Order: sequence, then structure tokens, then C-alpha cells
Amino acid sequence: MALIKLKERVIEAFAATRDIKKFPQLSAELSNQFAKNWAVGSFREAMESLKRGSLDVIDIVVICVDKSDEADMEPILEFLKGVKERGAKTILIASDVGPAALHQLMRQGADDFIPYPFPEGAFNDSLTRLREAEIAGPPANQPVEPTRRRGMVLPVYGMAGGVGASTFAVNLAWELANHDRKSNTRVIILDFNFQSGSVATYLDLPRRDAVAELLTDIENLNADTFAQSLTSFKSRLAVFTAPPETMPLDIIDGNSIHNLITLAREKYDFVIIDLPPILVGWTSDVVQAADTFFSLISLDMRSAQNLMRFIRTLKAEDLPEEKLEFVLNFAPSFTDINGKARTKRFCDNLGVDINIMLPDGGKAVLNSCDQGNPLAETAAKNALRKEIKKLAGSLVELSQEIKAAIV
Repeated sequence: MALIKLKERVIEAFAATRDIKKFPQLSAELSNQFAKNWAVGSFREAMESLKRGSLDVIDIVVICVDKSDEADMEPILEFLKGVKERGAKTILIASDVGPAALHQLMRQGADDFIPYPFPEGAFNDSLTRLREAEIAGPPANQPVEPTRRRGMVLPVYGMAGGVGASTFAVNLAWELANHDRKSNTRVIILDFNFQSGSVATYLDLPRRDAVAELLTDIENLNADTFAQSLTSFKSRLAVFTAPPETMPLDIIDGNSIHNLITLAREKYDFVIIDLPPILVGWTSDVVQAADTFFSLISLDMRSAQNLMRFIRTLKAEDLPEEKLEFVLNFAPSFTDINGKARTKRFCDNLGVDINIMLPDGGKAVLNSCDQGNPLAETAAKNALRKEIKKLAGSLVELSQEIKAAIV
């Protein structure tokens, strides 16, 4: 049988072993980290798929060996060498393997080693290190950049339920992360809706217990605990998911939110923040930290009334209203004369300018969210995706201009 049949799922991890039943802990860990998006096969099957190119898109390859493998190491070494030549991250898991065989495998270039049975938390720690290295490390032929950056902070806030704020945030983050794959641009999305955040759902990622631990022990927040709470999407986008369990929005205060954003902007070029649909005490801290505050609206009375109240709140708290960038979702098409006239009346009555108008993405948006993939992966030619991609390009250009001016 063919090693990997993708069907409708995206395989993110692959385990090569003579017998997966000898490593029951591994199966549980892979399911916990990658849900159903992993596969397993023998070394012979793995080598066949490697030659066909089926493993070229795999993020993590796990190679499992035990004492019985020492008698025939050649196919394992050949497979490990082929995987490394294609740039995949590899984890070597060894059970009762002698030092000579282990030395051979490590010399072939395994990125990490874990003894089996696993010490508590060892597999998760290994994945965290590899994901951070993948997101953080520049290509070998590029000079190493300073550790501290000054990322552009871009919160996304929906003026009413159902205006598509989370969909916009996720797709904007993904377009920024993929604007130029050859560059060392680093992007992170923070889901600050601790009660019902959907970023993890829209990217088909597990909600990590490390996020809940960080939020409940926020006094000990530092770069290491923050890095351990992150996961990644296709090794291109860092993600701070909502916690697995519902938590109150005021579980942390404004100072802690400020510290989280500071840690993110020091490591990433773009920090997308998906905000909850209600105002909380620390919303003002997010507004203050923002470079541009995207406010999504639609042409309805809910958005209009909430927008007026929001602007009054900003003025009352002496917050920078000029940071607001209004985004009209489900905007009328170019040929919709009545819709365009309604948009003009909407802006005139509220005294605002709308510079970003997003078309209705149709059923493709719902399908994309249900599949746990951005529009770029499921409907690349969708009109909404094209507009978000164009916006991402403008943000990248603006960021580069700012960096050039600073230099």
C-alpha cells in the first residue's frame, strides 16, 4: 500500500518504525499534538514515499528504533540522510539501543533525541524546541539578525458578532507569513479571546494546556514560558491559542497583556491579535500598543451603533482614535450602485472613513474555517483572499519602509 494517502487531511508529522506497537506512548503524543494529521509506516515504505516526494511537505519526521534494529541499520541511516537533505526536522526515539548504533544515527543529523519510554513532558519539549527553531532561525545563507525586533502590532476587533473578525485575523496572519517565503519575516497571532477564541479551530490546532498554565501563573511570565505556550501552523506561523478551558477575560490585567505583547513584538515582525467581541479592562492597553487597530464592521445598525459607542469610549479614555482602521466586510461589489450609495451614507452619518473594503467570500469562507485551513490553502482565487493578500503586501512594504527609516 502507498505510505501516505492524504485524502482530505494534511499530514504534518510522520513516524518511521518497524513496529509502532512497540511505542504506544508515541501514538498518544502524536495524536495529542497533531490530532489526526500524522501517519506511520515502515522504513521501506518511508523510503519509497521519500523518493516519490510524498514527505516533502512533512513538518516533523520521527524515527523510532529499538534493540532489534541494530542488526540492520543501513535502511534507517539511508532514510534519515534523505529526510535531512530535504530539510525536515527529525526526532530520534530510541529504546534499548546500544551506544554505537545511537552514535551512527546522531552523526547522520537527527535534530533531537528522546529515550523511550519518554520522560514526562519530553516529547512536547522536543517539539517546542524544533518549532521555535523553525520559526525563529534564518536560512543558513543569511546573516543572523539581532534577537530583539520591533514587530508591528495589529489588533483585530469586531464591532458586532458575525462580522468576520477572527476569519480576517487568521487569513491576514497567514498572508503575512507567506508574503515572501525566502525572507526571514516572522509572524505570530495571539488569540486573546480566552472564553471562546476560534483561532485554533480555524487552523485545526490543539488548544494547549501550556496556555492555561501561563495565564494562571502570569506573574512568572518570561520569554521561555511564552515560547513554550506557542504552537505553529505549517512551521510558518506562530500561534498563541485560546486555553483549552473557558477562562474569564479578566484573568490577567493590563500590565500582563502589555508584557505579552512586548515579548511577542521583540521576536516577531508582525503581531496579529484577535480580540474578544466585548471591551474589558485591558482593551485600552491593546489600543495603546497597536500600530494599527483594525475595526471590522458591516453595513447594519448593530455595527453603526457599536461603532459610535466605541469611538465615544476611546475619546472619554483619551485613547488614540487615529489608530483605528475601519474594515468593511461583505462590502458591496463594484457594480452594486445602491450598495455603494448606502456605504457613503453610512460613512457620512458616522463621520468615519473606510479605506479597506472586503468582498463577501461566500461559502468558501465557511468551508475554509471548517477544514481548518486559511483561504490561501483552500480557495486561492477567492475574491476575499485576494483582497487580504493585497493588504498583507501593503503592510509588508510599510514595515520595510519603517525599518529603512530607522536604520
